[in-house]
Amino acid sequence: MSTAPQPVSFRFRLDLASGVPVYRQLIEQVRNGIVFRSLRPGDQLPTVRQTAVDLAINPNTVVRAYRELEILGVIETHQGTGTFVSSQKVERDDVERQRQLDQIVSEFVARAGAAGFQIEDILSRLQERKSN
Repeated sequence: MSTAPQPVSFRFRLDLASGVPVYRQLIEQVRNGIVFRSLRPGDQLPTVRQTAVDLAINPNTVVRAYRELEILGVIETHQGTGTFVSSQKVERDDVERQRQLDQIVSEFVARAGAAGFQIEDILSRLQERKSN
């Protein structure tokens, strides 16, 4: 009986109309998979090549996403065996939290802009939510 991790049926999906860069979509899908437990420590991610073929994107885009996830400690790459969800608990410091918030805001503004909304529309709606 083998104790090697089995590849999961995790699949990336892209929203090309979202205004969010493809590599950021990949990063967020892995992070969300971990948060919602569809990805667990030790689970194997699809290969760079397979992901690039499945999504019809440049392999360098996948490499960029995987590299950033590895820097954050979310995944680990083992030469010759694949890329796996890390078992370490990732702690975020204040700088990382601010960077993540900046990224969320940028992506949100890009998506809203792609849908035809102006910054003033967004600010007005946020003020309404704050008042409630």
